[in-house]
Amino acid sequence: MFHGVVLGALHQFVGLLLYPVLAALALAVLLTLWELGLLLAERFVSLRVYTTGCQQRFGRYANRRLERSDLLARGGPILGLMGTLIPLGPGLTALGSGQMDILATALTVAFDTTVVGLLVGLLSYCISRIRRRWYEQVWAQMTTMTTASDHHAAT
Repeated sequence: MFHGVVLGALHQFVGLLLYPVLAALALAVLLTLWELGLLLAERFVSLRVYTTGCQQRFGRYANRRLERSDLLARGGPILGLMGTLIPLGPGLTALGSGQMDILATALTVAFDTTVVGLLVGLLSYCISRIRRRWYEQVWAQMTTMTTASDHHAAT
């Protein structure tokens, strides 16, 4: 008796997670597109500003940008997997009772969320890798400029 109640409550809880997961996945797509736009802006505008600025300020900026894209790179596939597994329970139940239309809908949601989650992860991973390379180049340039200005001040 208790076992059935616990499993029923767990099934209900997991079922309630589907729409928040779908909403979070949609938000992750929007944030990934936002980060892609920021990446383009950094390439052509904003990184040039930091080459003449304070290293500490640039370090904070770089960490904030990398944390966000790293979070999306890891979180997107996790949300996609959750969106895959959640509808499979009702889909398998529908299969057992011969309701193929419910099974088809559940499988469609499952596969779509997988693809979207992986796309978010892939794009965000690429954004992170490109940013890391650019930030390392800017950091090296800032360090060289600081070293050169310290050398000139000493002479």
